[in-house]
Amino acid sequence: MTVDARAAWTRARVRTLPALALAPALAGCAGSSPAGNGVASKSPARIVAIATAAASAAESVHVAGSILSEGKPISLNMELDAEKGGMGRVTLGNLSVDVVNVDRAVYVKAGSAFYSHFAGPAAARLLQAKWLRGSNVSGPLASFTALTELRKLLGSALAGHGALSRGPTTTVNGKPAVGVTDTAGGGTLYVASTGTPYPLEIIKRGTGGGKLVFDRWNQPVSLTVPPNPVDLHELQNGR
Repeated sequence: MTVDARAAWTRARVRTLPALALAPALAGCAGSSPAGNGVASKSPARIVAIATAAASAAESVHVAGSILSEGKPISLNMELDAEKGGMGRVTLGNLSVDVVNVDRAVYVKAGSAFYSHFAGPAAARLLQAKWLRGSNVSGPLASFTALTELRKLLGSALAGHGALSRGPTTTVNGKPAVGVTDTAGGGTLYVASTGTPYPLEIIKRGTGGGKLVFDRWNQPVSLTVPPNPVDLHELQNGR
């Protein structure tokens, strides 16, 4: 397979990552709200709106979780900064990719299996233990942008629910919370019931279920350009 053909394969594969990683959990997107901060008495739809607004106004967040899609495990572990970008790791099956989105570029570093799929064995040897740089707007690496920009990822995570039902107050990761369940999709969103009503967790049980956890709201995220990256454009053009 040529570099261009492998790049096309990768574009198709990478584009599926946001949907694969989020769709099962978000099919049951729901919102919740707190007693201590006054939103527990709101309607379920209003709770979702309040939680979405709080998340959209945040400066940063850590998102982590593991779900199943078509029987395959997908994991996310991302640190997101609303203004600068994000970084973390995405794992799809046996392929793990470290990702950094900063200064209008996406950088990825992965094992030989990913690079072999991407550009063939020869390129995999060249890229071993190195970062690959590409555009965060267009090209095969740009699809990682949706996983590394706070408002894009949260916008996907908090949208697209069906009929909602408010649940009782509970505790999520040691924090008081209220859950709102999508009665059709079976997923529940838990929202902090004290302090700012941030989303704390999205969980979907049963087949195709999984969990995404949101924490470390507004804590500093240190983003730096990875050292000595290989430029994707130059690699594709044989330079």
